[in-house]
Amino acid sequence: MQFSSFGKKLTGESGILNLMDDLGKPLPPGVVPRMLGGGNPARIPEVDAMYRAEMESLMARPGEFEDLIGKYDAPQGRTSFVDALAGYFREKYGWNITSENVAVTNGSQSAFFYLFNLFSGALPDRRTILFPLVPEYIGYADQGIEADTFVTLPASIELIGEHEFKYHVDIPLVSAYLDGHPEVGAICVSRPTNPTGNVLTGDEIRALAELAKKRGIPLMVDNAYGLPFPNIIFPDAMEGAADPYWDENTILSMSLSKIGLPSIRTGIVIADPKVITALASMNSIVALTSGSVGQALAEGLVRSGKLDAVANAAVQPYYRRKSRFAQECIAEFWGDRDFRVHRSEGAIFLWLYLPGLSVSAKELYARLKSRGVVVVPGEYFFFGRESGSDEETAWKRHPHRASCVRLNYSRPDEEVREGLRIISEVSGACGN
Repeated sequence: MQFSSFGKKLTGESGILNLMDDLGKPLPPGVVPRMLGGGNPARIPEVDAMYRAEMESLMARPGEFEDLIGKYDAPQGRTSFVDALAGYFREKYGWNITSENVAVTNGSQSAFFYLFNLFSGALPDRRTILFPLVPEYIGYADQGIEADTFVTLPASIELIGEHEFKYHVDIPLVSAYLDGHPEVGAICVSRPTNPTGNVLTGDEIRALAELAKKRGIPLMVDNAYGLPFPNIIFPDAMEGAADPYWDENTILSMSLSKIGLPSIRTGIVIADPKVITALASMNSIVALTSGSVGQALAEGLVRSGKLDAVANAAVQPYYRRKSRFAQECIAEFWGDRDFRVHRSEGAIFLWLYLPGLSVSAKELYARLKSRGVVVVPGEYFFFGRESGSDEETAWKRHPHRASCVRLNYSRPDEEVREGLRIISEVSGACGN
């Protein structure tokens, strides 16, 4: 039995496979787990209660449950949910959209698989996807059907105080790259960024949007952690600047995963009608349609404003406190040692930089796992073309690539604290 090149690509080793295996597979017997690696959101009582009440209401209405599970929705999504989303974003942000601008997919991960391959690959002139800042989301790295689909550029680094830093998009570098590479088919960023918790500034997003528009290519923005829901976003000093950005040349992706529905896989895409029609066509071929349960649970919550209310009153404060707690633990355990944490502006992760490590982040990961602590090593978040000129693999020279780990701080406090204590101990034995 021999797999095709496509099969080999999707069945080979990948960072996202390793991450998901860590989530689902138990550690060896006798090892106490401290699961600071994966992307599972926390169980927040207010969120659980909201969905339970919505499900009970649905179950109480004669025939509605049977209707929900007993028929397919349209490939674009559940019509009433799509209409609710379009009306919501028109009213909240003043966007000029209708139901023709909205599609629902089986999670945002599958949405990006569609989108990346819609705008890259063996067109008459081969196209690539440009990520203007790395480190970037581990789940993107292997989604191109063809080899060398993705090009990534290194972030510039702003040092803040003694133990913080922040990545920025190097706009002149991005502009120069686009000028010299007309084969770029789209630009993509996540905001807040996974793994770092970075929120690209409004100026950065507008500059990227302008560069994309000027060259006739879309800007894709992954808003899985951002506003308006789940609203895991903290930049107080950026009032209004963290609002989601959309125009006719922007493809905005959202998700219900981080507001309590990770297993139901409900992604939302807002884009030009031509892109939405393409997504619906692709979805019909790959999956017939998207799952209905998440859409049915969320529709009334979107219309009533309850999803907004819970995101603002419960979800955002919960994660803000968790982020502060984890940072306090890091400061306590590392003390005067050399470390820096990316400024925590959103998402559910901290990006910890450990200068002086005598081993790679992958080796540190292995040593931590033997102690029951699961993190994600930094190398997986740096990816891009392996062939071509040095500028296309400039991320390999990034000083943080093998010295950072991603930490999920959403686990219970005692688990986070003990996990960080062990990381401090093990990294200290490795020169940090």
